[in-house]
Amino acid sequence: MSKTLIITGASSGIGNEVVKIAEKKGHKVYSISRNIKALKESSFLHPREVDLVDENSIDEFCSEINNEGLRVDALINNAGAFLNKPFEKISRKEFEYIFQVNVFGLSSLTRKVLPSIHRKGHVVNISSMGGINGSTKFPGLTAYSSSKGAVNIITELLAEEYKDNGPSFNALAFGAVQTKMLEEAFPGLEAPISAKEIADFVLDFALMGQKYFNGKILPVSSSTP
Repeated sequence: MSKTLIITGASSGIGNEVVKIAEKKGHKVYSISRNIKALKESSFLHPREVDLVDENSIDEFCSEINNEGLRVDALINNAGAFLNKPFEKISRKEFEYIFQVNVFGLSSLTRKVLPSIHRKGHVVNISSMGGINGSTKFPGLTAYSSSKGAVNIITELLAEEYKDNGPSFNALAFGAVQTKMLEEAFPGLEAPISAKEIADFVLDFALMGQKYFNGKILPVSSSTP
């Protein structure tokens, strides 16, 4: 059965691969990104240019969705900003930007799309192993990993707040996945899994995971620990 999804960060990496698979399976996909040149409108794919740092941009998109009376089955909050830089060299502006995208933008979009999400629908936040308490931490990722820690807590809190009437909220905390973002941040590092390989899992989880999980931060990593 065809579903309706909203996927952020849809122009590259994991988000783009999920969009491709969802479109091929006949799902209606609202793919949002700051740059939608690579996303071609079709009967299933509906690209929308949205800047998660710009509240007006978020408002315009959400007004369109809500005014259409769209019923959303899954929101995949995949968009994210990354920074690998020694803590003492990070400016306040850089630190704020990471949180503006990864935390505030995610929260604003989710809050404003909620009226259109089916009560049995699913909000999936793409997080990181670095944001999980007690996981291995890496120098240079202070801003990024702490922002993902915030995403994890937000996920747990929203699941509790909406547990009676839905939708469900879960987060997938990834380890290293081979994307352009990873290549730029860690030149030469080869991740054990590609964005294309993990995209099927993300889509299936977004459409089915709420039957089995709510308020969970699920580690998705083939490495140990």
